[in-house]
Amino acid sequence: MRPRLQLLDDALIARILDEAKRILAEVGMEVRGVELRRRLLEAGLPTSADGRVLFPPDVVDRAIATTPKSFTLYDRDGQPCAELGGDNVHFVPASSGLKVLDHRSGETRLATTADFVEYVRLGDGLPHIAYLATAFSTNADIEPGVSDAWRLFLCLTNSRKPVVSGAFTEHGVGRMAEMMQLFRRDRADLIARPLSIFTITATGMFRYSEDSCQNLLDCVEWGIPVEIVPVTLMGLIAPVSVVGATVFHVVDVLAGLTMAQIVRPGAPVLFGGAPAEFHMRAATSPMLGIQALRLDVAYVAVAKSLGLPTQAYMALSDGKFLDAQAGAETFGSALLAALAGINSVSGPGMLDFVLTFSLPKLVLDDDLCGQALHFVRDVAPADDLPTMALVREVMAEQHLITAAHTMAHWPDELYLPAAVTDRENRENWQRAGGKDLLQRAADEVERRLAAYEPLDTDPLAVAEMERIITAGMSAPAPLPAVPAAAARATTTDTRRRARRFAR
Repeated sequence: MRPRLQLLDDALIARILDEAKRILAEVGMEVRGVELRRRLLEAGLPTSADGRVLFPPDVVDRAIATTPKSFTLYDRDGQPCAELGGDNVHFVPASSGLKVLDHRSGETRLATTADFVEYVRLGDGLPHIAYLATAFSTNADIEPGVSDAWRLFLCLTNSRKPVVSGAFTEHGVGRMAEMMQLFRRDRADLIARPLSIFTITATGMFRYSEDSCQNLLDCVEWGIPVEIVPVTLMGLIAPVSVVGATVFHVVDVLAGLTMAQIVRPGAPVLFGGAPAEFHMRAATSPMLGIQALRLDVAYVAVAKSLGLPTQAYMALSDGKFLDAQAGAETFGSALLAALAGINSVSGPGMLDFVLTFSLPKLVLDDDLCGQALHFVRDVAPADDLPTMALVREVMAEQHLITAAHTMAHWPDELYLPAAVTDRENRENWQRAGGKDLLQRAADEVERRLAAYEPLDTDPLAVAEMERIITAGMSAPAPLPAVPAAAARATTTDTRRRARRFAR
């Protein structure tokens, strides 16, 4: 049996769905994208007196029925990587950061191409990060209009893992899709073996913006799976109560899902979200507030009742540094996500209200996510029922360290954390240098970057991707230099950098 978390009962889920469908039918959505709106009206969707597009319940039900219950992501080489559906859980770095917390200087600053390349090379080797994301912007050294495509290029040339991405401009999807198609035989092969998931953000207030509408339309036509991600802000633009907020959230997602299915029935869609709660004193939007986490688990329960694959922003922190708050918020929400069976969990590496990315936090989060995944494995007897033989052996030997049962099962049953997590006694810890969490995490970043092995990429594919990116620039300019793989740092250098950051 798999450990599970249940927040809503079946009767309440049914009421939430009924109310969401009633709102879609009677209030509808403001669809600001001209072409998508035209497609919806051509499909026969009615409009309200003020021009909002209405979604009759039978249309929504048909869309739910045609949405795949699961789909597979494939890596750069076309090999299956992650099955999204059921209770499969995959952790992926969060997206949309604006800055990095430099573990070498302690500075929080705008990110560069060099920062992003280090992130991709680090994430490529982390065992519990199932696939990557275009996690933070590199606008410090690349034109913003093509920064989304540039980050995708850096992912594709430095890692084989699939990637969660998205276009930050109204017509950015096409060039990014063309880049990914270079790693498939043709467009049909890219549809059959998707390399990426693109994020479509529901604007809130029952509205889809021009950019979101066009990106949704382009992704669906290219066959790129999408995650519909409302930023449901409890207490500000959505009810502060979990049931009311869940209704608002479900309305936004079902609208996006229905539009995708009208454009192309069978388009893969993740029922996602990035909810937050409005902090009544600080006037901030914590995504890791406990009420926001309740909303995450609640909307996922609704999605699972429909058999739909799911996504959520969890396993991250609103804190500013790699400290106790960051660890508690990340592991607590990662465990909730794993117990809820969320298929794609966006969060590792991110701090400060999804504004700042940290490489040391990413390596710690990889270990915390591994522990959460270990916890939710199926529970079943492991040659330990009946138990009398083990009772007799421990009484005779006074231990079970060398017992045949221990030797056979400990590699699977015991989770041994990475070096970033301290499990030493104090004496051994002191002999190893007495490093705190930040120092251990910084050391692990440097160790992994030094061990990174560059990938071979077809030079013709690289040249074509560079052409696609530069063609999208408003003014011709050289692309930023991509750094070579880092030289191995000495332990002394790494410790010195970590101590400077700690100060």
